[in-house]
Amino acid sequence: MARRRQIYEGKAKVLFEGPEPGTLVQYFKDDTSAFSNKKKGTITGKGVLNNRISEYLMLRIGEMGIPTHFVRRLNMREQLVREVEIIPLEIVVRNVAAGSLAQRFGLTEGTPLPRCIVEHYFKSDTLDDPLVSEEHITAFGWATPQDLDEIMSLTLRINDFLSGLFLGIGLRLVDFRVEFGRLYTNDDMQIVLADEISPDNCRLWDIKTGERMDKDRFRRDLGNVEEAYQEVARRLGILPEGGPRDMKGPATMQ
Repeated sequence: MARRRQIYEGKAKVLFEGPEPGTLVQYFKDDTSAFSNKKKGTITGKGVLNNRISEYLMLRIGEMGIPTHFVRRLNMREQLVREVEIIPLEIVVRNVAAGSLAQRFGLTEGTPLPRCIVEHYFKSDTLDDPLVSEEHITAFGWATPQDLDEIMSLTLRINDFLSGLFLGIGLRLVDFRVEFGRLYTNDDMQIVLADEISPDNCRLWDIKTGERMDKDRFRRDLGNVEEAYQEVARRLGILPEGGPRDMKGPATMQ
């Protein structure tokens, strides 16, 4: 495999220099973490499954006219993406009370919300990804009011689409997190969906049983984490033949 220069390594993915200018290779690891990286572990085959799941969802979202950084999947653990300037925000959409929202407001998990709630968090593990307001975002220059309007519009469209898609395979989209980036082409700038969409950043509950089919199984030590990810892929019709297999990452050079 060709040696590539490593650009960045995060908790769940590694970014390498792409084969063409303006592209990156995104490699999915089996490493996992929770609680702002305070809890760490490994979910065998997660990288393979998340690569497939994110590919499928990014393609479907793109078909809806929502721009994304995704270009194509390269192999079991890698995909080619456009290089973007990541906006340092995590956008969280909540349809049902769960997780930190339920804790903050004393809500019973599973309580339907009167409407979806969109929250903004500043991307910083050292600060525990603090909740921020639009005033913080614009004052500190992380995004302009126009950027936020575009992000909100895209996010709500993604929520509507994903909610319906998962409902069709018997899963409730409780909440999810997305990230956006600025894609520069010549003198033009476009805000696009970046990162990934997978059980790592979506809460998915079985509609009939309420069983959690996402990273909460790792966060809460519920067991059968790999099986939950596989079940999501199976319902989407994209479980790799023979199940997720191991594949080493590309060789890197400094």
